[in-house]
Amino acid sequence: MKITILAPVALLGRSPSSAIDLTSSAFFGHDLRVQFLDQGPPSIEGAFDEALAVAEIVAKAVQAEAEGAQAVVIDCVLDPGLEAAREKVSIPVVGPGQAAMHLACLLADRFSIVTVLRALAPSLRRRAEVYGLASRLASVRAIDVPVLALLEGREACAAPLAREAVLAVENDGAEAIVLGCTGMAGLAAPVVDELRRRGLPRIPVIDPRNAALAVAAGLVGMELTHSRLTYPVPGVKAVTGCAGL
Repeated sequence: MKITILAPVALLGRSPSSAIDLTSSAFFGHDLRVQFLDQGPPSIEGAFDEALAVAEIVAKAVQAEAEGAQAVVIDCVLDPGLEAAREKVSIPVVGPGQAAMHLACLLADRFSIVTVLRALAPSLRRRAEVYGLASRLASVRAIDVPVLALLEGREACAAPLAREAVLAVENDGAEAIVLGCTGMAGLAAPVVDELRRRGLPRIPVIDPRNAALAVAAGLVGMELTHSRLTYPVPGVKAVTGCAGL
């Protein structure tokens, strides 16, 4: 199964291997291709960054479909360009935020998101509202580490991430935890360990990239994709300055 993981950022001198780690996704056993933007922000940390990235996200999704991808995962919990890409391509396009939030609601009544920066909280709350899950969202907490710093020192973020997850359960009423950045790949296990150490076993901790990959693979396997009534094909018209569209 061919799945393109579309990182909605420009590398800006970083190597793909340092910018995205697929080791936690290796168990899927599919043909995973990572695709970055040619131009755009170095990270997505709010609505402004999203706006800078969306046109090329859609163009890269179109390219992935043309090159034989069977599904696209947009590698950001804010799901930038998700609806626009679905309008433009026929293959499944999955957002980690949507996939992880819905998975949390399959496993628990209420969930909290623990993300990188407090500034992301409004965007994440709006996403939960768009997905019809606002009443199930207990809280959005943050470890106050920028995305790029997280990528450079992920292991150092395990302890503050676990601390905020414990507070989300004990103080906010969360019954499941969603990691609020795909750059947190591999950090679910230490969070689970800390919850157990605090006497809070069997609290689901969801890696959003893995959730999105699982949903994407499931949709391809079931031969399902998004509804054209919900995501109609855009009309044909001249577009200025957007290569590939």
